[in-house]
Amino acid sequence: MNEPVDRGAECRRLMRRQRHTVLATAMDGQPYASLVAVVCDHDASPLLLLSDLAQHSRNIAADPRVSLLFDGGRADHPSGAASTDPLAAPRLSLLGEAAPSDDDPRLLSRFTGRHPGAAQYAGFGDFRLYRVTIGRGHLVAGFGRISWIEAAELRFAGGAAALATAEGDIVAHMNADHADAVALYATRLLRRTGSGWRMTGIDPEGIDLRREHETARLDFADHAVAPVRDPTAARAALVALASAARAAE
Repeated sequence: MNEPVDRGAECRRLMRRQRHTVLATAMDGQPYASLVAVVCDHDASPLLLLSDLAQHSRNIAADPRVSLLFDGGRADHPSGAASTDPLAAPRLSLLGEAAPSDDDPRLLSRFTGRHPGAAQYAGFGDFRLYRVTIGRGHLVAGFGRISWIEAAELRFAGGAAALATAEGDIVAHMNADHADAVALYATRLLRRTGSGWRMTGIDPEGIDLRREHETARLDFADHAVAPVRDPTAARAALVALASAARAAE
């Protein structure tokens, strides 16, 4: 018997892997699309760092409703290379509302960890961080696998405030004291090449890694590690992943 598919988890996996998304806003009753950098928060809410001078920011100020396209065929999908047929890859059109979240330094730190180049202008007065409240999502996962998914299923359920608070310390500790384990996550578990891999984030469903301009996503579920909601569980999960990596050939 086939196991039931968790469509919400499938969508979050797709969202969390992406570095960029197509942002659609409303401009004088017409759709306006632009390409923007994205990071997902612990509950999978998308985070966008936008300039007040950009047309999409002016559009959001007038109408906060947005749509985001997460394209599994882009170059930042798991294999690290673009699909030869983008339309054969999974994709998600997410509906929601965008609102500024400048008062939360944790979110900005999470964004710049994933996009270090953004740190150069993140503090400028005309840039602000937006959080997108998740609405419905339209998932095209393959032939005959097309469905609308509601917000409650799309968001990660369950409290993870303790993990969010400790994220910065966990990431700094892993990079400073366990760089060998981080390297093994990338090279043994994800089969990525090269040296200099660093952890940039941890959330209940996985960790984010970066090497120069290359990023990688390691999902806990792929290695039978339960969702992580606090620092104690995070430590256990990271130790388990390191053990699995050292055992892998």
